[in-house]
Amino acid sequence: MSLKYAVLAALLEGEASGYDLAKVFDVSVANFWPATPQQLYRELDRLATDGLIAARVVQQERRPNKRMFSLTEPGQAALRAFVVAPPRPTTIRDELMVKIQAVDEADPETVRGLLEERLEWARGKLARYERLRDHMLDGRSEDEYLSEEERVGPYLTLMRGRAFEEENVRWCERTLEVLATRAARRGTAEAPRA
Repeated sequence: MSLKYAVLAALLEGEASGYDLAKVFDVSVANFWPATPQQLYRELDRLATDGLIAARVVQQERRPNKRMFSLTEPGQAALRAFVVAPPRPTTIRDELMVKIQAVDEADPETVRGLLEERLEWARGKLARYERLRDHMLDGRSEDEYLSEEERVGPYLTLMRGRAFEEENVRWCERTLEVLATRAARRGTAEAPRA
């Protein structure tokens, strides 16, 4: 998949400036399809050139003019075709996994530090997801939201992001436990030799 479809999907929320889209990407789409603001602006230009989105300039008095983007009919058609096509299988490329694979050849304390960093990062991201969830629900139950809202896609992707980070927290905690237990056993086993 290219960034193209992530941008088209983000524009389902309505007309937005590049800055607005960058903010949307930062809090939602980036959770499953990251992009830098520069990549986003380049993609917006390509999509406008290809006629998949429309761009209009909004004159502003005390600020620079801004461009607003919206989906066109061809853009909606491209997005519909993308949605029904089978997705490629998910692949994980995670540098930390390679380090854990080789943990027996490394300083365990350094690796534990890396795991603790990942654990805190996952907890922080989970907290951001919880705040976003609370904002989206706005006092409603999840069932009420899912039956009343016109668009549920953003909430469904949020649910997946939450589940992913919850699993990251569980895995980091368990891996830290395993490493601590192994370190304690080695310390006990080596103590009589000293």
